[in-house]
Amino acid sequence: MENRPLEYDYTVAKMFMFATIALGIVGMLVGVILAFELAFPGVNTILGSGVAEYTNFSRLRPLHTDAIIFGFTLSGIFATWYYVGQRVLKVSMAESGLLMFLGKLHFWLYLVIVASVVVTLLAGITTSKEYAEFEWPIDIAVVIVWVVWGMSIFGLIGIRREKSLYISMWYYIATFLGIAMLYVFNNMEIPTILGTNGIGESGFGDWWHSVSMYAGANDAMVQWWYGHNAVAFGLTVPIVAMIYYFLPKESGQAIYSYKLSLLSFWGLMFVYIWAGGHHLIYSTIPDWVQTMASVFSVILILPSWGSAINMLLTMKGEWQQVASSPLIKFMVLGSTFYMFSTLEGPIQAIKSVNAIAHFTDWIVGHVHDGTLGWVGFMIMASLFHMAPRVFKREIYSKSLMATQFWIQTLGVVLYFTSMWIAGITQGMMWRAHDEFGNLAYSFIDTVTVLHPYYTIRAVGGTLYLVGFLLFSYNIYKTMSARPVEESELQNASPMGA
Repeated sequence: MENRPLEYDYTVAKMFMFATIALGIVGMLVGVILAFELAFPGVNTILGSGVAEYTNFSRLRPLHTDAIIFGFTLSGIFATWYYVGQRVLKVSMAESGLLMFLGKLHFWLYLVIVASVVVTLLAGITTSKEYAEFEWPIDIAVVIVWVVWGMSIFGLIGIRREKSLYISMWYYIATFLGIAMLYVFNNMEIPTILGTNGIGESGFGDWWHSVSMYAGANDAMVQWWYGHNAVAFGLTVPIVAMIYYFLPKESGQAIYSYKLSLLSFWGLMFVYIWAGGHHLIYSTIPDWVQTMASVFSVILILPSWGSAINMLLTMKGEWQQVASSPLIKFMVLGSTFYMFSTLEGPIQAIKSVNAIAHFTDWIVGHVHDGTLGWVGFMIMASLFHMAPRVFKREIYSKSLMATQFWIQTLGVVLYFTSMWIAGITQGMMWRAHDEFGNLAYSFIDTVTVLHPYYTIRAVGGTLYLVGFLLFSYNIYKTMSARPVEESELQNASPMGA
């Protein structure tokens, strides 16, 4: 191995960093708008009938979820890969013209897909399948982009100088392979190019429309095998990859147990894939599928907590850094939210609990304490760590970072606690009956009683958005701070990367 330090090329990493910030602002802003529309339905009518069609809940909701999952999160995954991959493999992308070309092609094709998704979803062009709303032309483009990323991953691994693959590489590879399998099988569809013109007459139909190759209960099982594992391989596995690199780098501490990281990895791989059926408990799918999903969901606590505990124990003996470093605060609290979320999910998958929780806002609370507290915190922490090394500048303001941390933490707490209360209240009111066996409450009764909690949720989401805007400003100002040398930024590292 060469003794002189490598000059890593962060061109593509920077491009995806900008995309992460831009799509994060868009996705979170749309989420806040949706929260206020639920609390105050009249908000949408203020815009007038000409605009309201495109800003109603049904148009914006898929835009919000896809902008966060496939925009903000995926851009963050790509940005960290093009940074972490070079450093742990001890190779620069600049050493290969092909890899640099693939990286830039990856970014620009990805942007084209993002623009297509925004336009089609706002226009109401959708398959109506959760997290899989894109019609077939976009699906084909997604597959192409994913293959390009895969070529970049394995191309960089192929020319590496570091023989062993650090655990973060395992998780990035699993992300690529897992989502590739899930996306292809769930999005098998048949374009209905020739159909009716909407009034029963034969003619050239909407060329972008398609129908799923699956139907009924089969469609539902495949959909939630995909949907839940999109959470696994999009919102869990790559985020674990990030913290296994960035927490040791930032703290100067070796990972508590490398063996535990491997055990947790294989546990996630073998267990997570079978848990998706818990979205269909008490439905028409076979009872054994429901039971299997519940059992595997509970077992999933073990590898999930194995990873989270490993992260927290990495700080053993160095907890003073949590008090002194806002960046480590983000990562440690993110790990804590990961523990909460991965305990809460299996609890909700237990059939008796699911009878109360399903279709309620408790599910929404569970999703958001994971995405806001775990995914959001870790991506922002990763970008905060990367920014000085990518831009060769010091972080503009650590006090602003600390302010952002507390504002967003308050926002997350308000969000998930209000949704916990709202969800359990919903579940209990829907089940309540009088002495004659009639339902005690109408649906509108539940809507009325939940209004304060919906308002609190909107306030919590607004606080999180404000914090993200502070984050974006801090990164922007960092780009224009005084230049520094890499040696000033390098912490002691158990990986030497």
